[in-house]
Amino acid sequence: MSLIDLHVHSTASDGTCSPAEVVALAAKAGLSAIALTDHDTVDGVPEALAAAKNGSTEVIPGAELSAQWHEKEIHILGFFLPPDSPGLRDALSRLQEKREERNDEIIRRLSRAGFSVTREELQAGSPRTVITRAHFARVMAEKGYVSSMKEAFSRYLKPGGTYCPRKEHLFPETAVDLIRSSGGFAALAHPLQYRFSNQELEDLTSFLAGLGMKGLEVYHSSSNSYESRKLKELALRHGLLPTGGSDFHGGNKPDISIGSGRGNLRISSALLEDIRRSLT
Repeated sequence: MSLIDLHVHSTASDGTCSPAEVVALAAKAGLSAIALTDHDTVDGVPEALAAAKNGSTEVIPGAELSAQWHEKEIHILGFFLPPDSPGLRDALSRLQEKREERNDEIIRRLSRAGFSVTREELQAGSPRTVITRAHFARVMAEKGYVSSMKEAFSRYLKPGGTYCPRKEHLFPETAVDLIRSSGGFAALAHPLQYRFSNQELEDLTSFLAGLGMKGLEVYHSSSNSYESRKLKELALRHGLLPTGGSDFHGGNKPDISIGSGRGNLRISSALLEDIRRSLT
């Protein structure tokens, strides 16, 4: 069976491997395709496509867009996104500007509390990276301000907390429309990580399907086999195609390997072929 991974991150957002390194790891793992889905950016896609040009692993250009529903952040994956789409790039540039303003405010708030964190430390030699809370957590752990990235998230980097203002999100309608108008395929990422009730998740899935979303991430490193079965049933109820990915971040999630997650993830290329057919 040919295997794929439709949810991977690089240094273009909060991963620790460059897009080219991600492609090399995927090829080494024997994957026939990956989707590069960095947070709110397609900046890493050209490098990944170039790295895959003469190789055996196909790169699906994608992104993971942040949106808000019922006061909670949700993530919507977009596959087959042309990185040169003007509408998509303009929208992501505006998001990036707001994210940078928020990052500057986090730096100021941490500084007032005695934690010195610089933009250069956050970028770690990758000036084009999209800085996320994971970057702050990494620097705080490296400098000994906290014992682990987990502690940084729980004590200092809760959205809406003392040190971390909430970031600006897209409306779900906007996120799905951006993906669809660019010719892409939209899918809700890791549905169980939002900790919605069963009814809330049903309502969210119905709402997004009504907007034109076509997929649901049924297979993910955070889901066991029972949960994946329930998510597949949810997808079927709403006429959605199942997708799957490891959510690979390199060293920022060291227990998750590309293609296999925490060791038992196996995603068939048949899922990708179904997605392709839905776009024709």
